[in-house]
Amino acid sequence: MTRGIPFAGVPDDDWRSRAADVIPGGSSTGSRRPEVLYGTRAFDPAVPTHFERAEGCSLWSPDGRRFIDCGMALGAVGIGYADPSVTRAVIDAASNGNVSALPHRLEVEVAERLVQVIPSAEQVRFLRTGAEANAAAIRLARALTGREHIIACGYFGWLDWCSEAIGVPTTVQHAVTRVPFNDLTALERTVSLHEASLAAIIIEPLVHELAQVAWLESARRLADRTGAVLIFDEVKTAFRVRTGGVQELTGVTPDLTTLGKAMANGYPLAAVVGRAAVMDAAQRTWISSTAATESTGLAAAKAVLDWHERTDVPERMAAAGGMLLEIIGTALTESPWVGVQADGPPTMWRLLADAPDQLDALVSVAARHGLLLKRGAYQFGAVAHDEAVLAQVSELMPHIMQALLPGPRRVED
Repeated sequence: MTRGIPFAGVPDDDWRSRAADVIPGGSSTGSRRPEVLYGTRAFDPAVPTHFERAEGCSLWSPDGRRFIDCGMALGAVGIGYADPSVTRAVIDAASNGNVSALPHRLEVEVAERLVQVIPSAEQVRFLRTGAEANAAAIRLARALTGREHIIACGYFGWLDWCSEAIGVPTTVQHAVTRVPFNDLTALERTVSLHEASLAAIIIEPLVHELAQVAWLESARRLADRTGAVLIFDEVKTAFRVRTGGVQELTGVTPDLTTLGKAMANGYPLAAVVGRAAVMDAAQRTWISSTAATESTGLAAAKAVLDWHERTDVPERMAAAGGMLLEIIGTALTESPWVGVQADGPPTMWRLLADAPDQLDALVSVAARHGLLLKRGAYQFGAVAHDEAVLAQVSELMPHIMQALLPGPRRVED
């Protein structure tokens, strides 16, 4: 085993069973439920289900085992866990009282900084989650246009307006039409069908690949022609693909942009930003949250913005993600064990499987060896994935692939 990542088959069953007793599904975050983390291997007693502490790109389970994390809190952490500069800023904010009857000055400072770095931003409203930010953007678009229909492509959270889950009224679901990613014909056809009632086109501009510029330009042109609001969900991509997101990379600027995740390095903060003429609709509708201007998230975001001023954070994320992709992808390709491949842009890539149980086997065996991989999408490179960590991943992968081979050396035997 790689030095510094001791393997001990100490069961995590106690925390798993206690969580199952008091939390439906075992976690309040869907992507952190054991069956989502490990699929059919969810009840393997040696795979971790909870963490005690996290630092850099490593985390430790309650029984003391260390793991290198490739998921980085579902992409919410771009610098590294417990980054000292972010942590100091958060502690200072908490020590000075994190909320009051008045908004904190950090609300103004961070809003001004976002206006400087996000191409579409002239004004800002803060919230706590990406799902909230997307719901706010949709509310703004409907308030501005007086229309209701939404054309959507991507994942925008769990709230009613974008969900087909049980419990969501069908009348709400009917107000949204989804179009395929990068499909110019489908987008044009759908806009023509709903033109009179179209409030917004909302796009996640990087899913498993970067959106084609021509497709984004068409969305911009169609929104302008119909008077609809163009929204980019850059919750995962801003502060990662570029500081200013995909819009900075492509030059296609939406009317509204939603931000979150890596903006505050894992602390709960999100925002909807955009053209002043569109953001002004917030004065005519109601978008508000008691915790929207809580200062610890704002302090974390300011520290992250400082990071982006000091160094090219997106380039470092892409370099680290690309090395993880190369190391893990090459190991998968060269091994006699087949069934899973790595695919996608370096900054956020995924694992693809011929059958789900093959992916489950990979992630559970990797976890047993001290490497946490996200089933499917996404693996995120972070600044904390430095050369030493990448060398450890390189050392681990042959052991992981060997353990997946049939025969007496299989881990599950």
